[in-house]
Amino acid sequence: MIHEDEVLGKAYDARLMRRLLTYLRPYRGQVALATAAIIAHSLLELAPPYLTRRVIDDDIPAGDLSGLAVVAALFLLTLTGSFAFEYLQTATMQMIGQRIMFDLRMQIHGRLRVLDLRFYDRNPVGRLMTRVTTDVDALNELFTSGVVAVFGDVFTLAGIMAVLVWMDWRLAIVAFSVLPLIALVTQWFRVHVRESYRSVRVWIARINAFLQERITGMATVHLFRREARDFAAFDAINASHRDANVRSIFYYAVFYPAIELVSALASALIIWVGGGWVGGSSLTLGSLVAFLMYAQRFFRPISDMSEKFNVLQGAMASSERIFALLDTPVGIASAVQPVVPAGAGAIAFEGVTFAYVDGEPVLRDVSFGVAPGERVGIVGATGAGKTTIVSLLLRFYDVQQGRITIDGVDIRAIELARLRAMFGLVLQDVHLFSGTIAGNVRLGHEAMTDERVRAAITAVHANVFVDRLPHGLETAVAERGATLSVGQKQLLSCARALAFDRPILGLDEATSSVDTETELLIRDALHVIMRGRTTIAIAHRLSTIQGVDRILVFHKGRLRESGTHQALLAARGIYHRLYRLQFQSEAAAVPSIVQAGD
Repeated sequence: MIHEDEVLGKAYDARLMRRLLTYLRPYRGQVALATAAIIAHSLLELAPPYLTRRVIDDDIPAGDLSGLAVVAALFLLTLTGSFAFEYLQTATMQMIGQRIMFDLRMQIHGRLRVLDLRFYDRNPVGRLMTRVTTDVDALNELFTSGVVAVFGDVFTLAGIMAVLVWMDWRLAIVAFSVLPLIALVTQWFRVHVRESYRSVRVWIARINAFLQERITGMATVHLFRREARDFAAFDAINASHRDANVRSIFYYAVFYPAIELVSALASALIIWVGGGWVGGSSLTLGSLVAFLMYAQRFFRPISDMSEKFNVLQGAMASSERIFALLDTPVGIASAVQPVVPAGAGAIAFEGVTFAYVDGEPVLRDVSFGVAPGERVGIVGATGAGKTTIVSLLLRFYDVQQGRITIDGVDIRAIELARLRAMFGLVLQDVHLFSGTIAGNVRLGHEAMTDERVRAAITAVHANVFVDRLPHGLETAVAERGATLSVGQKQLLSCARALAFDRPILGLDEATSSVDTETELLIRDALHVIMRGRTTIAIAHRLSTIQGVDRILVFHKGRLRESGTHQALLAARGIYHRLYRLQFQSEAAAVPSIVQAGD
């Protein structure tokens, strides 16, 4: 499964925690304020039992009404102060958590923005989305209610233990005698809840993966009548997720009553032993009552700390995955001291060898040149390395041997942004963003006027369908352009390339998935945008590149032939065979279609 990396690592990793704490540095002032509020709140929590002891031992026996009024006022001030400090600590840490989430997501997005395509070839989109959303949320919970809460609980426990020993060390030993039971119950809970928590995370990840795949491929599900089968498969996954949650509920349902039972046992021991001491006058009644109140407050932080184990466990796993992403090296970096090319658009491949997988080169010792303004077509069988040419030009990948130059400058010496700003692309698979028709031509460049957008759309004949849309250029475009046909998206891609007016144009199988009528429109649009530009046109349909200045024929990763359409046909080589096979297959398809219609 894609999301099986949801398995958990250590419950606590000092190396990861040190790195996580660095995100608190910009907010050290707020952290100090929250820490002070936690300490003050913990100290105030110690006051009520002590005040109760004073009332029972001193004020009530003496009939001191003024003393009772003072204690009542102190009680009220203690509760008010406790509320104020808890509010301050909660509000401050929640604010810090939100800011850290913002910083982390910006840092992750920044890293995703500069990683090369080879990284995206290896990592599914769903996994990367999980890093930005679920994993960051887990760290937010750690900062807002995990680390801080644990620190407050530890401080409260230490304070209560110190006060109990100070009040009566003998009765303190009695109260602490149940701690081994607490340790056993807590260890049992942690061991079992860790596994159930891991299981819940894995099953929810499987639910996400299943839904993402099925929703994306819903047309195929309907076409092959897989609705019932997929429903049964989802029912099984969902049931497993439910059962994993039920198991975790069982452990929680046992743990909290067990803690309450041990707490009641501690109270019973304190009453039994301490009551005897009160009868023997070796312990005051007020001290016994205060001991009982402190004992009840003592076990609450223990149960809270055990519950925070899951928060810490999830945060460690999430941080490990996030830092692995942030530490991923940038395979293709911009030049440190960039060289600016002349801008004429001359391209040269010099002994280029490239492989996506080591030992299986896609291009082998390829060398050719394209003059400024020249139109060059690239043809070859599937897998010959045609699309790789454009990918290497844009430095989506880097060559392993040889070099590629533009205007005599190695593209690795050109700043990445400047290099890619030299190219306009029209691809077979056009990606449109949610927004409007005009927005998908403009692509965020607000300086591009509506008149320029309209002119580009008209020049490539996209106005034929745009003018029929209800709101013209402002018509909404669905995600991935789902409301538009393949041909309409191709025409918008042509308009986009023309509107940006780049000196070099790359065309990759731009007409391979459209009908004949749309192909004619796109072919005419391509002639418009190729005019005056250095063009590399990758073609599956040979008819689309017959009018270019030169055709390069690739076979098994090597450049085998070069020349004009007529010259290559006359040579009766690879290009001639490709042309004949395509012509014969297209001719044979006509009677088949007619027969099917009859």
